[in-house]
Order: sequence, then C-alpha cells, then structure tokens
Amino acid sequence: MTNTQEASPLLELAGITKVFPGVTALDNIDLSVGRGEVLGLIGENGAGKSTLMKILGGVEKPTSGVIRIDGQDRESLTVTESMRAGIAFVHQELNLFDNLDVAANVCIGREPLTFGLVSRKRQRERVAPLLDRLGADFGPDTAVEGLSIAQRQLVEIAKALSIDARIIIMDEPTSSLTLQETERLLKVIADLRAQGVSIIYISHRLAEVKACAHRLVCLRDGRVVGHLAHHEIDHAPMIRLMIGRDLKALYIPPRTEPIEGGCEIRGVVTKGFADARLNLSVRHGEILGLAGLVGAGRTSLARAIFGIDPIIAGEIRLDGMPVAVRSPRRAIRNGIFLVPEDRKRSGLILDMPLVENITLASLMAHARMMLVSRASELAVSSAQRKRLSIKAAGDKGKVVTLSGGNQQKVVLAKWLSMRPKVVIFDEPTRGVDVGAKSEIYTLMRDLADSGVAILMISSDMEEVIGVSDRIAVMHEGAISGILQRPQFSEYNVLRLAIGQELD
Repeated sequence: MTNTQEASPLLELAGITKVFPGVTALDNIDLSVGRGEVLGLIGENGAGKSTLMKILGGVEKPTSGVIRIDGQDRESLTVTESMRAGIAFVHQELNLFDNLDVAANVCIGREPLTFGLVSRKRQRERVAPLLDRLGADFGPDTAVEGLSIAQRQLVEIAKALSIDARIIIMDEPTSSLTLQETERLLKVIADLRAQGVSIIYISHRLAEVKACAHRLVCLRDGRVVGHLAHHEIDHAPMIRLMIGRDLKALYIPPRTEPIEGGCEIRGVVTKGFADARLNLSVRHGEILGLAGLVGAGRTSLARAIFGIDPIIAGEIRLDGMPVAVRSPRRAIRNGIFLVPEDRKRSGLILDMPLVENITLASLMAHARMMLVSRASELAVSSAQRKRLSIKAAGDKGKVVTLSGGNQQKVVLAKWLSMRPKVVIFDEPTRGVDVGAKSEIYTLMRDLADSGVAILMISSDMEEVIGVSDRIAVMHEGAISGILQRPQFSEYNVLRLAIGQELD
C-alpha cells in the first residue's frame, strides 16, 4: 500500500458504538480501509462483525461515532446512501430467488430496460462476463433452484461485482467453495485490488485471510482487540487475538481403536450417478472424512443414507444387518442422523424456540396420552443446552437470534437428545468461528469415543485432514480411494478427487 493510500483512506470509522437494549454490540470502534487495500476482519461469532457491517450497509444506525467516506463525515448511512457510496456486499447467507435464473438474480432491482420492458438479452450480456471471470460452470440462463450451495455463492459474488463498487465487503464468501473455487476467488480479489477496489474480507478460514489481506483487524466482544500487519498475519497470532488463548491441534486421537460394525454401504447407486456404485464403511468409534470436489456426489450419498433420496441399487447395513431407509423417519428409527449442509434451510425452524427445535424429531418421547409434555421438552432442552454450552438467553428464545455456531449446536442437540448410531455431518463448521469449530470437533470425537460412527463431509481441506481418522475421497459418484492417516496430504486428497491414482 502506498503512502498516499495510508494518508487518505477511502473509508474511516471513528468511535463507532452501537447499543441495543441491555447490550453494547460495538464499543468505540476505530477502523480504516485504504484505496485498493484488502482488510482482513476476524472475530468469533458474536464479536460484532455483523453489526458493524450492517452499519456500513445502512441497515443499522450507530448510537454514536462517525462514518467517513472520501473525507466526508456522516453520522449514519441509509441503504441507498451506502450503495451510492459504492459499498457492496457478498453475504454469508444466500439471498437469491429460486424461481429466477442467474441473470435475473444478479440484476435484481437494476434490470436493463428496452421500451420499458426488461431486456433479457442485455441481462445475459451483462452477467456472462462476470460468470466467466469467476470461472463458473453455469450460465446466465441457468435456474437458481438447480444450483448447489457453492454455485449459489458464486452468484452472490457476481451480484456484488455487477455493481460499480469501490468497497466490497465479503462475509464468508468461500464457506461452501472448493479449494479450486477459493483459489479462483482469491485471484479475482487480486484483480479487483489492482483496479483500486477496496475489500473488507471476513472469514473464519484463517489461511484465506493470510493469503489475501494487507492488514488484519480483530474484534472481540464488540471491541477492536488487535491489529496485525501483513508480515505478522499467521494462524497462531490470529487465534490468540480472536479467543484470547491458544488452541490445541485439530486432531484428537480416539481413546480406543474403532471396532468393526457401524454403517456399511454396499454397491449403492444414487439417483445422481446411475453408472457409479458406492462401497464404503464407517466403523463404530471412528471419524471418517469424506472429501471430493463439489458435484462429486458426497451430499447425494448423505441424502440417500438418511432416506431423503431413493437408493437405486445396493443396500445399507447397520451392524451387519440390512436396513431399509426409505425415508428420514426410517433412518431416525434406525439411529441414523444427518446434520445437513445448510442448517438454516434443512436443519432448523428459525422462528421456533430452541426447545422446540431440539425436541422436534423426538416428540413422541415427550408425549403422554398423545399430548406433548412441555415440562419433559424443557428438561431435555435445558440439559442439552448446558451439555453443548449453547449461548442462549434460555430455552424459549427463537433460534434465529443465535450465532451460526450456536445454531449448529442446536442441530447437534436435536440428535444427541436421542440415541445415535451413525451421524452424518455435512460441512459441520460452515460459517462457524474458530472457537466454536474447536468445540464441535471435540463433540464429534466424544461421540465417536462413545461408539457412534461419524461420517464427516467437508470441503475444508484443513478440517478433513485435521479431524479425520481415515479419509474417503469421491470422484463422479464413486469412491476413488481411502487414505490412512500416514497418507494424509492435500496432494493425495486432490489426486483422488480428480480421479487419478496415487503416486
């Protein structure tokens, strides 16, 4: 960054404070972003990052402080003023219309008109170069409802790039992207930076922050607790700033050797890969990581095991006995549970209280004469909330008010309140901060040590290598190889993921 950029920041926040009833969300925040600078912003869930970004986006007004853009002071921004100032967002939560195609979603609210009518041709012409720039494997006419979460995230990024933005705030933009897609995004960020665009990069994937940020600012409990210059950015100091302590290594060895049995998948064919047969086993007491590129069939397998999608051929065995999982209800009866990739859409009912989310799958266990006992529900919910250290005001508060990490714990609490034999974790720490990740990894190991068979699907290479006892890799709907811990490396996982044999 040049001296001119340092002397004349594009954006400055001075003394920004935000007080909600009974809670100080932000406390005297000072922050600046230079022209053409990538500022890394880190902090645990609940640290104040989202509130700060809402203030920049005009959604919230600060209680006090100054927002300075191009040297002009403002007490607050409206949404329109934020956009006019050139501030664009790539949100962690996907805000797309499933009933529209990609081009319509990217241009929503800014549709090109011809004689007062939306010009589909001009929409496609505007969006196609953005998708090419991101290396997307779909076009402007593709229906959003058919896209994976990773592909939807690319649409969100294209939407931000379609605005002539001077500051792009990226909030967990790679939470569902593969390694290759992440590398492509980092190249896009480098291009934007070279064009003078400033970026505030928020991520729990610390390796990405290290790769792209010029500087780093850390928030904890609504305060700025530290800065790191580019040469100081590394995992250990970032973690210390975020949680005020050092974290242990990711891998927690099992207390005892895994035992045979568990879940066995024999010759299974899923509806997405009619020509591929899957053979895989997850033993009691182990964490089996399932890696592969987006579209390799990992989530399709999870949905088939849990009974959401039909199994075209083959069988699933539990402790040596074939089980029929024609529906999630059947899977649950057999002790097979799924923590889904998208917890907000598939794992939780956000407007319902914590207690009802936790007991929803086991209501009959709380019923007396066909009437659900509220006291029984609250007893189980309270016990699980304490067991998993869920940070919530109580059992009756709505789940929508919780942070991402605590929402994920509610999904886990739902299953742990029952008797799991097999638990499938599909992207278990997506959008979860580093401290909550560590807690989830410990919970997974505790589950495995209690005899549960754990299948963990993850696109985070550090996670799949750091947490798994073994790694199975998928390619085009089939298992391309299984790695033992001495064989673990990004190189070996990627070779199997693209269908090549190991050296």
